[in-house]
Amino acid sequence: MAIDSDHGAFVEKFLLRPPSSSPDLPLSGLTFATKDIFDVAGRVTGFGNPDWARTHPAAESTAPVVSAILSGGATSIGITVTAEMAYSLDGENKHYGTPKNPCAPDRVPGGSSSGSAVAVAAGLADFSLGTDTGGSVRVPASYCGIFGFRPSHGVISTSGVTPLAQSLDTVGWFARNPAILNRVGRVLLQLPDTGPVVPTQLIIAEDCFQISSVPSSRVKQVLVDSVEKLFGGHVIKYANLGDVVKDKVPSLKSFLDEGNPSEEYIIPSLAALSTAFQLLVRYEFKSNHGEWVSTVRPDLGPGIAERVWAAVRSTDENVDVCHSVMNESRAALTDLLGDFGVLAMPTVPGDPPKLQTDPTTLEGVHARAFSFLSIAVVSGFCQVSIPLGMCDNLPVSVSLLAKHGSDGFLLNLVETLYDTLKEHEYYVHATHGNYRANRDDCSFVIPIIHIRLELKARAEMLSQSLNTERIQKTSAAQ
Repeated sequence: MAIDSDHGAFVEKFLLRPPSSSPDLPLSGLTFATKDIFDVAGRVTGFGNPDWARTHPAAESTAPVVSAILSGGATSIGITVTAEMAYSLDGENKHYGTPKNPCAPDRVPGGSSSGSAVAVAAGLADFSLGTDTGGSVRVPASYCGIFGFRPSHGVISTSGVTPLAQSLDTVGWFARNPAILNRVGRVLLQLPDTGPVVPTQLIIAEDCFQISSVPSSRVKQVLVDSVEKLFGGHVIKYANLGDVVKDKVPSLKSFLDEGNPSEEYIIPSLAALSTAFQLLVRYEFKSNHGEWVSTVRPDLGPGIAERVWAAVRSTDENVDVCHSVMNESRAALTDLLGDFGVLAMPTVPGDPPKLQTDPTTLEGVHARAFSFLSIAVVSGFCQVSIPLGMCDNLPVSVSLLAKHGSDGFLLNLVETLYDTLKEHEYYVHATHGNYRANRDDCSFVIPIIHIRLELKARAEMLSQSLNTERIQKTSAAQ
């Protein structure tokens, strides 16, 4: 299908129907798309690179998470573009094309789960599956103005998913509204439905919001006002996250001493966390794929090639320290939040970069982003990115994190909180100038985009389905 009709989100489109058509199934009537990293029986998992597809056999079985979604009643509509070898925050792919960001067409969609995010943001699917090692669900969710959920590490099977770095890999998902986000989570996490929840505290990572390029009134204040309205002001607390990490994660000292980026707008202890987890990613990537890369010498795009070969040439120095950092980080942040506490911070510290930005410029963008993204990565905590409309015609978001294993609590909290967030977002616009002058804001535009694109996508899907059924009937008659 042409890029302007599906935003370049897919590498392959097909219908894979659920084994049962019962309307009582939790995901009945919903459609989903799957990142080209999940096995589907009889199909070669492409991993974003033609050389990988050429040198690997078709999958013998379907990944359990995909099977679980199908058994839950949803219909698969195809396989989405991923950045090559799932090793990119930007989501660009020189071989299959870069999916077009529906909210900001001149900006990257975010990666590596770029196609999955775009499929949802453009209304082509109700939800989609991606993976998140260092940010590959949270970043595209933020850049495309939709919800993205990274679960606690290890709570959802990654069997049948091509690994990047298994100590950090997670299966995540995207949706346009919190109700569907929650329904998908209940299926994947095998959780019962529960009622509304009340957090014991919501800790604002003050230092992270201070260095964000998005005005505080558009993100932090909207969240604070909403939480105060729903749960009371006593729930709100403030902390400097960088100080907590520096004081409570002693193994981080060796990475702090390595000369982390001293540029403006970066928190040294969080940059050190990023250094630690990226070292572990390189080591595990090399263990998983180093021999294949060295033997096949695949054609890789700019940025990806340098990253992949740096991993292949890496050593195991300080890998043990990385695991200590992870254990200490989980303990420190668990102690900070408690059982029903939540940490709030920007998903990313700035706007999505423009397409084909110079790689040198991107290095600074990635460094700042990874310093924020590293918190959930090293702690194994669950994190959700929540869209909060537009600022200067670009999507903005906020993230909530909860301790490991609190995924159901966090999903319920987002669903409870979101209507109030939207009310306060509208109020911010209404009290900061003429609302008609702000019609480019996502509180107005994103829902309209989603409705229009979703209607178009559903019409195309219906047409495709009818054509498939005609072919099947013709074949049967013959």
